[in-house]
Amino acid sequence: MEPTGDHDWIKGCTLPDHTELQERTLKTDQDIVVGERCRIDYGLFGNDVVVCEFSKINGDIVTSGDARIDNWCEINGDVVVEEDAYLGEGVKIQGKLVVKGDLDIGDNVQIERGFEAKGWISIRNPMPVVIYIVMYLVAVLGIEKEEELSSVLEKLFGDDEAPSATPLMIPGSAVLNMQTFSVPEKMAVGAGCRLHGNIRAGSIAVREETTIFGSLHAREGVSIARETVVHGDIQSDGDVTIEQEVHVLGNVSCTRLTLHEEARVDGVIRAPGGMKIERRTT
Repeated sequence: MEPTGDHDWIKGCTLPDHTELQERTLKTDQDIVVGERCRIDYGLFGNDVVVCEFSKINGDIVTSGDARIDNWCEINGDVVVEEDAYLGEGVKIQGKLVVKGDLDIGDNVQIERGFEAKGWISIRNPMPVVIYIVMYLVAVLGIEKEEELSSVLEKLFGDDEAPSATPLMIPGSAVLNMQTFSVPEKMAVGAGCRLHGNIRAGSIAVREETTIFGSLHAREGVSIARETVVHGDIQSDGDVTIEQEVHVLGNVSCTRLTLHEEARVDGVIRAPGGMKIERRTT
């Protein structure tokens, strides 16, 4: 399969279980994959961290594994890598670079505060990140043929319960800051997450026991799993499903609403297409 320039095989945004936005750092125990031309106004902490070309990260990148940063990315902070690092052409790091393993570095890389690498240093243009990500997804998702990648990703992001072992994936052209978490298409939030900011996406699925300090805005459907707390409004041009023991501190506005009787909405409910109350299951 030949990857496209728009990376449209990254179908949506998925946040694994227990992802947290802590003190200007998006933190997960899983790998992080950031699409091209993203702007993220806080740091990233993960296992392996992969950033596609022309993206800007306004914070530190800290990994417990490898880091791959593609051509012409800008990191306004430090990059600390426990294993190997791969920096493409024209990468600019405003802070320092610390690599515990080997370092592959491309042409015209700028590191403002110096670097330290304890392994081998190779000055060459590493494998393009877009090719690496395809190989990575083929391996991590257990795909036998690369041609199956698009269909598998469609199933992954079409499922309300994204598996916890999947990487934290941010699609191309996403904008993430302390006020807004904006992605072009689908967004799947795992269980036990803690996030700050208003989420804007094509559709939104939130798993159980997650806390969101902000509102949810979706062009299509929204589903909120049990014991999740939303400190804001839910607005959708489609249908909304709110499961038991969910607490929404703001208003809910949608076409049709399915609301569990043990859920709580503090604000005003607007559902011109009707509202269905789900009873307690025995």
